[in-house]
Amino acid sequence: MIALKPQKGHLLIAEPSIIGDVSFNRSVVLLAEHNDEGSIGFILNKPLTFRLNELIPEISRSFKIYNGGPVEQDNLYFIHKVPQLITNSIEISHGIYWGGDFEVIANLINNGGIKSSDIKFFLGYSGWDTLQLEKELQSNSWIVSENTYKSNVIRKSASSFWKEKMVEFGGDYLLWSNAPENPNLN
Repeated sequence: MIALKPQKGHLLIAEPSIIGDVSFNRSVVLLAEHNDEGSIGFILNKPLTFRLNELIPEISRSFKIYNGGPVEQDNLYFIHKVPQLITNSIEISHGIYWGGDFEVIANLINNGGIKSSDIKFFLGYSGWDTLQLEKELQSNSWIVSENTYKSNVIRKSASSFWKEKMVEFGGDYLLWSNAPENPNLN
């Protein structure tokens, strides 16, 4: 497997060795920003137990919320693929956008103008200071992967995403794809 350098829009897949890390064990992270000052991403496969309408009563429909990462978990973030509907969006890559006018989103959700397959909500984000991510890559905590799913990454199944990536990587990773999340419970 060829080692990629992290870039905005790439995926970070947690190495199986991150056992016991509450935030990142078996995580797949979309890098929303990566530059000389650091990196920001959102964990795509860690759904929380509550819904958007439980956090924001003005929203009438139920959308899943994901644990985006351990930083600022009291703030709501979102990625989407409908910039033509949501003003002030910033493109990450491959037709995936970050942020935008939340009042517009609330109206779209309440009026049925946006589907859950178009947007994903997160509490918190994953953040790395300058060179922190590079150090974690050198210690084999992450695998960098291109986002071959493009904007469809928003619809990927949370329950099988990490396992699918392990199978895709093959070799020793195949063994980890079927291992229990906590081998101590085996």
